[in-house]
Amino acid sequence: MNLGFCHPIRSFEWRQQLVNDIDSTPSVNPKQQQTSKREEAVKEKIILSQEKNIFRLNELVRSLQQQLLQCRGNNETTNSIFAPLTENVIEIERQQILED
Repeated sequence: MNLGFCHPIRSFEWRQQLVNDIDSTPSVNPKQQQTSKREEAVKEKIILSQEKNIFRLNELVRSLQQQLLQCRGNNETTNSIFAPLTENVIEIERQQILED
């Protein structure tokens, strides 16, 4: 009956393979290690720079969203003020057309 647990033999084989893989990695000379550390430092700086850029972009998006909401609010206010006037102008124009 299989209850979904790892089989002990397979688990051992997996661990053994991992140990063998680690043991088979060639030794790295100090110069390669130094180069590797520099590469990691550069990658870290790039990642930090990208994170800062993402943060700035998120701030810009928030600011633009706020401006958009403000514009929408202003438009709604403007529309509520001018809509009746526009309706009156349209009605006056209709009457003039009918009179002509």
